[in-house]
Amino acid sequence: MEHAAPVTVRVQRAIEGLARGTERGYIGEPVSQLEHALQCPAYARNARAEPAEILAALFHDIGHLVAPSDSAEMAGLGIVDHEAIGAAWLLELGFDARVAELVRSHVAAKRYLTLRKAGYYDRLSEASRGTLAFQGGPMNEHEAAAFEADPLCAAKLRLRAWDEAAKDPERDVPKLEDYADLIREHLERTP
Repeated sequence: MEHAAPVTVRVQRAIEGLARGTERGYIGEPVSQLEHALQCPAYARNARAEPAEILAALFHDIGHLVAPSDSAEMAGLGIVDHEAIGAAWLLELGFDARVAELVRSHVAAKRYLTLRKAGYYDRLSEASRGTLAFQGGPMNEHEAAAFEADPLCAAKLRLRAWDEAAKDPERDVPKLEDYADLIREHLERTP
């Protein structure tokens, strides 16, 4: 089991997982997977988000990078169910359930906003609209009511907003290594 490994080893594995995105494009967007991954937590930090939200922002798309090589793809738009793959990977490394749930739900937040927020779909990038079709499309009313009742609803929507904003090829953000202490502190606190 991964989370039985020493914390320093798990921190390194987490950083290495994200570093795989250095040369990989971010699915039709003008940034790499890693640039997107680093911009998202920068928005979270600017919003003075709590550490679990910053880490979820950093790792929200990790499933695209750590999925098995035979994973199903969304017609060139990334890995099917990457949110669940990423959440499971984070739990295996020893991240807490809140971080994993936020990662697992960032697609659900898009589906929710497509239903509830007028004009949201029209503002999605072409790639994000394409993935939405593979991800179940807009939520139905029953799904939306359950999403709204979740105590993490507001945090899930914040993560989605940061995710949508994190596509600027000119944005200057902290480096991946700058998150090592935050990752280590989190893993040390998680039972």
